[in-house]
Amino acid sequence: MATQAGQDAKFFQRGKIQEFRAELHAAESKDKKFVKRKTVLKKIVANITMGNDMSPLFTDVVQCLGIPLLEIKKMVYLFLVCYGRSKAEQIHLVIPSFLQDCNDRNPLVRALAIRTMSYIPIPVVTESLTEQLRHCLKDRDPYVRKTAAICVAKLYTADPRKAEKGGFVEMLRDLLLDANATVVSNAVAALSEIGDRQDGVIFKLNLTVANKLLAALSESSEWGQIYILDSLLRYVPERHSDAELMAERVIVQLGHANSAVVLTAIKVLLYLMNYMENRRLMDYICKKMGPPLVTILSSGPEVQYVALRNILLIIQRRPNVLKNDVKVFFCKYNDPIYVKLAKLEIMYRLAHTLQKSTSTVRKAVRSIGRLAIKVEAAADDCIKALLDLIETKVTYVVQEAVIVIKDVFRRYPGKYEGIIPVLCENFDALDEPESKAAMIWIVGQFADRIDNADELMDDLTFTFMDEPVEVQLALLSASVKLFVYKSQSETSKALVHKVLKWATEEVDNPDLRDRGFMYWRMLAINPAVAGEIVLAEKPAITTDSDRMDRGALDQLLLHTGTLGSIYHKNPETFIRNAGGKALADSPALNPLSRQVLVPIARSNLPTAVQIPGPGPPEPPKDAPEALGVKPILPIHGGSGSDSDLIDASSSGDHNGDEDNDEDYIASPSGAGDPYANLGGAFGGYTTDEPKPHTDDLLF
Repeated sequence: MATQAGQDAKFFQRGKIQEFRAELHAAESKDKKFVKRKTVLKKIVANITMGNDMSPLFTDVVQCLGIPLLEIKKMVYLFLVCYGRSKAEQIHLVIPSFLQDCNDRNPLVRALAIRTMSYIPIPVVTESLTEQLRHCLKDRDPYVRKTAAICVAKLYTADPRKAEKGGFVEMLRDLLLDANATVVSNAVAALSEIGDRQDGVIFKLNLTVANKLLAALSESSEWGQIYILDSLLRYVPERHSDAELMAERVIVQLGHANSAVVLTAIKVLLYLMNYMENRRLMDYICKKMGPPLVTILSSGPEVQYVALRNILLIIQRRPNVLKNDVKVFFCKYNDPIYVKLAKLEIMYRLAHTLQKSTSTVRKAVRSIGRLAIKVEAAADDCIKALLDLIETKVTYVVQEAVIVIKDVFRRYPGKYEGIIPVLCENFDALDEPESKAAMIWIVGQFADRIDNADELMDDLTFTFMDEPVEVQLALLSASVKLFVYKSQSETSKALVHKVLKWATEEVDNPDLRDRGFMYWRMLAINPAVAGEIVLAEKPAITTDSDRMDRGALDQLLLHTGTLGSIYHKNPETFIRNAGGKALADSPALNPLSRQVLVPIARSNLPTAVQIPGPGPPEPPKDAPEALGVKPILPIHGGSGSDSDLIDASSSGDHNGDEDNDEDYIASPSGAGDPYANLGGAFGGYTTDEPKPHTDDLLF
């Protein structure tokens, strides 16, 4: 392969259209083994790869379609894929060759022809494709069938009504029961692509077909396994036992070497856990999901970031998954900034689940403050989170929040002083020197904005002689600031005199005593200058998000391992024609999950599509189906009645939801969460905003 690649490198030289045309015409004579034409076509393909426009050679290249050599046919068909759409007026020249190759004895040629036709969404090609595609879906060779399955999705993109009226969706449904695992996975991929469209037929699975797909899982390729696992989200368990048995069959995929397969398996398990009642099994699944996630974190920074963004969603729903692995998320000196910020967010999340590890909680709270100081765009969200933490009234949490808020005040002067009353309400919770000193600094620094600052300082200085030196220094400085702000107040005069007398006469610490003498002399010589010195502008701090709505979290969890899980946005918000997903109701759904169900609206096709064969009973006039919801595509299994094969109780795709409060990290304040949208949690360090595709991309 390396030798072949080295030989082909010589073709990557810019050439002229006239030269290529002359070489093709010259090769028509004395070219028995088609070596000359093969060489010219390689040059043309190389120029296409380099971005040169080779479309003027359309008529010359298509004449090579009649050559019975697979390598030449591949290059000609590649040329047609590139320029067939732009040469709609000449595409009729290749239709006979398309039809001939669709009936070739070689399955590779048949598959190549049908695939190329599906890439050219022009009416004349689509019309010719329809009948040939119907035959290829029933071809004796599995390679042709698996290629034809993908072509159905492309046909649906070009003309949804033709695809549905032609019965191609039903033929795809039949391929789900094919004996070849690759054919099954491609059929699943095509049906998923169709079902994800807002105007597509709803793709759902019943228990019989879901079990057959699981049986094909072990024989499928890695991409096939991803498609099959992802399709299991379209199965809605009706009994707890069904979900538990299926989870036991999926859990073995957590040991797969491919990280995409692992993330998809985790997504399916999180979904199925919403329909379980076996607490022991759920705990076991959470325990098994941890090591694979930790393994992914050993990859490069880009893969790490993808894993971290997914983990941030997972631990909000199932915090037990990584409750004992907080150290994995400690920042390293060489981590990129986007990885560090993601790790800080996760550590803060996990800290709420480690009730006995107060040191971890303290680090998490301080991380929020550091994030606010370092990333200005995230400061508002961080302050809201800190206020929520203060509302919890947990002593050590309140104290850490006060400490970091003091630094935030210095970083953003004049911006967040409105929260000072909230801090003053929590004076009694401060019993540690650092937090007490921080609060005293806040009172002194903003004494002109606190009406009862003199009363607060009087209470704080009552125990001056018993306080640690750190608190005494803070009280001394705050008393002087209070006097500068309120020099006419008798209370402030008496207070500063008392504190200065203690500091200079009754305290043994030299630092405290020297500072007391300095303040006393400045106030005695020139109080105005003393005020300018004490209240001088402080240098800015330069040291080197959060609760998400439960329903929104449930939706995002079903996009685990996708672009949506990185942006923390549902794909329909940034991908054109993408259909939304939501958890489906069923008798097995946990009550708490049912409370946060999110309805998904789907647009209708211009006209209703009648699907022949057995199907669900006609809904009553007031049922959702009668009001314009898309008909549900019946999926036939191997046995059982029609009612067993079709689920007409709900529509749309399904997403995971949480079932028990103990598995769901509650918002610290218990009230409305300011972090319902995590899209801006990382300030300017996130990637560019996603843009809709200009063309529909399939697979």
